Amino acid sequence: MKTLYFLGIGGIGMSALARYAVHNGYSVYGYDRTRSELCKCLEREGCTITYTDNIQSLPKIDLCIYTPAIPETNAIFCYIKEHNVRIVKRAEMLGELTRDRQGLAVAGTHGKTTTSTMIAHLLRQSEVDCSAFLGGISINYDTNLLLSKNSDNPKVVVEADEFDRSFHHLRPFIAVVTATDADHLDIYGTHEAYLEAFAQFTQLIQKGGALIYKKGITLDIRTTERVYTYSAEDVTADFHSENIRIGNGKLLFDYVSPHITLRNLSLGVPVRVNVENAIAAMAVAELNGVGADELRDGIASFRGVHRRFEIKHCGDDFVHIDDYAHHPDELQRSIASVRELYADRRLVVVFQPHLYTRTRDFCNEFAAALSTAPQVVLTDIYPARELPIQGVSSRIIFDNITSPVRRLCTMEELKDTLAELDFDVVLTVGAGNIGEVTFEKK
Repeated sequence: MKTLYFLGIGGIGMSALARYAVHNGYSVYGYDRTRSELCKCLEREGCTITYTDNIQSLPKIDLCIYTPAIPETNAIFCYIKEHNVRIVKRAEMLGELTRDRQGLAVAGTHGKTTTSTMIAHLLRQSEVDCSAFLGGISINYDTNLLLSKNSDNPKVVVEADEFDRSFHHLRPFIAVVTATDADHLDIYGTHEAYLEAFAQFTQLIQKGGALIYKKGITLDIRTTERVYTYSAEDVTADFHSENIRIGNGKLLFDYVSPHITLRNLSLGVPVRVNVENAIAAMAVAELNGVGADELRDGIASFRGVHRRFEIKHCGDDFVHIDDYAHHPDELQRSIASVRELYADRRLVVVFQPHLYTRTRDFCNEFAAALSTAPQVVLTDIYPARELPIQGVSSRIIFDNITSPVRRLCTMEELKDTLAELDFDVVLTVGAGNIGEVTFEKK
């Protein structure tokens, strides 16, 4: 039995690969800094995980898979490199696993995880079926790895991550591009370089496949395969929505494609931001043979992804919604969705900035997005893989927020700070550990 070692095994993308390896009979070991709930799940499923970079406990390793979030100074990483073990990035491994299959890949600055999970759900709930490596935990299936009932099924849904140009390891059959707003400038340097990476991604589509992209985004299309557009607002797009209605906790819309029109669809996660994701997902599903009734039933039964506009508490006392949004555009859309869904309620937005570089590069945009909320609480930065940058803190966002009520606090002070405010809807937002916070309203 071969032994695989995952450096950063608790990451959402890494954990799906680890689960796949366990399913296929490999001996799986790994390292992570924190024994998160996901790591505990992996341990129960058969993975052996260590939380200190102690090389004494290492087994004989046949292959090491790592995430770029692991620092070069990690003792286990150094040991493995010195002992000539084969090492591959997570993205390379995913590319190898999907190269000979029909990859349905979702790329973009935002919307990747929800859209790819929607696609997987639509296919799974139909006769078509699929496997999927997801970038979040599906609420419908309580996992980020789905395996087709038929091992010969070629369809596999993946999230095409642009960080560190990871998506260039994929060869998708159908590629979706949701957005190309500037991000990861610590990697790319300029928005132009970021856009060039997406242009190169469109060149990787397999023969006979297709590109589906949001109409109106900046994208240099270099594929010679079929090209379609989608939109939630623009009725000239190939796939689009019409007649969106929101009220009483429900959202209805019409789906229009070059082939069919479906009226009065009920969206399982009823927020406007998800209509766009639903149109893209339904387009992919339809092009892969999912029927009209299956589309209708699948989109109504979709329950979402953990930390993607997840309603964690809904009671007479208050509503708590948690969202992974960590880019200014995502943040603005998330706030707008909550304000529309709960138009007559008192909202407070709690935002935890993610990364020093992203805070530095987009501080003004974050301030503008947060200023659309009536009450804002801003916490300290979640550093993830980065060291502090002199002069960069949450203060550079806070000073430009124009909301009537605003507070700046540490994560430790958060509950006491919220106790001073008057609200009945709280939206927690960010890609760090803000999603682990629970609230009780006195």
